[in-house]
Amino acid sequence: MSFTVVIPARYGSSRFPGKPLALIDGKPMIQHVVERAKEAGADTIIVATDDDRIKNVVEGFAKVCMTSPLHQSGTERIAEVIQTEKIAADTIVVNVQGDEPFIPAANIMQVAENLAAAPQCQMATLSTPINDVDDVFNPNVVKVLVNTHGESIYFSRSPIPFERDRMMADASSADTALYKRHIGIYAYRAAYVSCYVSYEASALEQIESLEQLRAIWYGDKIHCAVAVAPPPIGIDTPEDLERLTATIKA
Repeated sequence: MSFTVVIPARYGSSRFPGKPLALIDGKPMIQHVVERAKEAGADTIIVATDDDRIKNVVEGFAKVCMTSPLHQSGTERIAEVIQTEKIAADTIVVNVQGDEPFIPAANIMQVAENLAAAPQCQMATLSTPINDVDDVFNPNVVKVLVNTHGESIYFSRSPIPFERDRMMADASSADTALYKRHIGIYAYRAAYVSCYVSYEASALEQIESLEQLRAIWYGDKIHCAVAVAPPPIGIDTPEDLERLTATIKA
């Protein structure tokens, strides 16, 4: 199984400036992400950034590709990397977020293998069951619906599906077994990334603030399987990092 991992890493974050360089056990967060990609068996690992502070740190342990500061998403940043590095059109590229230091290496390998086994799909991603009813209604927990072919129907910050009778009577009685949390890791073939970024931003993508809805809007297919090793929820704030670090050490 041959694939490339590209890790988009921004310095600027309103809730956690400099997040990729935050230290975890004495190493910057971005280095932990690179190590997970190495464990997954990626042929090539590239950190894509627009900030010299990240570049200067990452050059000590991984390849760096400097990209435009004008990109609106990680996928746009990856498209520039594909062009700059002349990555072959049929290469499977896995987008691993730079703020996922605890993502299991098995998930990185899984999403690459799933795309390779689903030639009818343009993208692949993962999900994990939701067990807490509060997460069903938490807009920061993105829900995904998947059809019988393992293809994503829709992603939303709202509770989907909506159990009309049960939830209109008592929202707290929602059946968590019906819900899956989307895990923000993606695999695509290099040629498709250029196609994706050429699309106009879709209305649904802008309403939900979920870039994967652009693919669905234009009729492209996203394979979605349950992750073999569910990762913790992503790190958005310094408090999230402190909490997750404490949980993993416990």
